[in-house]
Amino acid sequence: MADHGYDAGRLNLPFVGISTFGKRPYEPNWRALDADVAVMGAPFDAGTQWRAGARFGPRGVREASTLFSFGHAGAYDHEDDVTYLPGDVNIVDIGDADIVHTDTDASHANIEAGVRAILDAGALPVVIGGDHSINIPCIRAFDGQGDIHILQIDAHLDFVDVRHGVRHGHGNPMRRAAEKDYVTGLTQVGIRNVSSTAREGYEDARAMGSDIISVRQAREMGTRAVLAHVPTGARLYVTIDIDAFCPSIAPGTGTPSHGGFLYYEVLELLQAAAERHEIVGIDLVEVAPDYDPSGSTSILAAQLLLNFLGFIFHARGQL
Repeated sequence: MADHGYDAGRLNLPFVGISTFGKRPYEPNWRALDADVAVMGAPFDAGTQWRAGARFGPRGVREASTLFSFGHAGAYDHEDDVTYLPGDVNIVDIGDADIVHTDTDASHANIEAGVRAILDAGALPVVIGGDHSINIPCIRAFDGQGDIHILQIDAHLDFVDVRHGVRHGHGNPMRRAAEKDYVTGLTQVGIRNVSSTAREGYEDARAMGSDIISVRQAREMGTRAVLAHVPTGARLYVTIDIDAFCPSIAPGTGTPSHGGFLYYEVLELLQAAAERHEIVGIDLVEVAPDYDPSGSTSILAAQLLLNFLGFIFHARGQL
């Protein structure tokens, strides 16, 4: 008899029950977290410059993640001959940070408080946005946590300093991150086409420690060469903007950009990153489900996160 657990208890199909991330337990008490991974929604999209809708990203990704709610005995990958996310990896969903409409500072403070609570509990924070400005409070929460390097997978550089007084919109997060003394550098992958950042932004990024790699450059270089830009031994925070992917497979986003990555290109990069580096935090942003009636963008996001978590904890188990 196979030891998968489906013959005991509830079958718990994806369309049954409440849509927490991966149908994992909900923990509303942020002061009582006891988990390996804590997933938090950050449904804030007031930082967008074009199409809104990423405020519904956490709901969309959570619902899509129920498709992969293989909680009985993990997920077996026949190519790797590995069962990822077995039952001893404890993942909880802590709900959403409270969002105060029209108040970026208050909303960002609530997101930061959630990430700090996760870090204080010794868990890996996984934050689902929301627009990319939610990365700003996520990175703030790492103050006092030691040095980190940021791997950004994105169509846009997001390195604007200030425009008309705006410093905390979705075009600013990598600039704000680079200003932190505990952020030792950035590897920005997938950047392409007409960008949200002017030439001086690129010059500033390079001067402040960024390596900038386009989709075409990444394809020519290969995964190993891309990751060679990340310093050996660096503790890695990974921020994934869904518009890094080609809109042919991820149309549900506010700022789509043609010529993006395909699924396995990013998956293999994340797998290699998990094998080579300690992953200390993750955010995935800019999923706007209403622009994709098929739901494939949300499914892509959920599948990517669950696979990445599987890679991370498998790599930790090999240490």
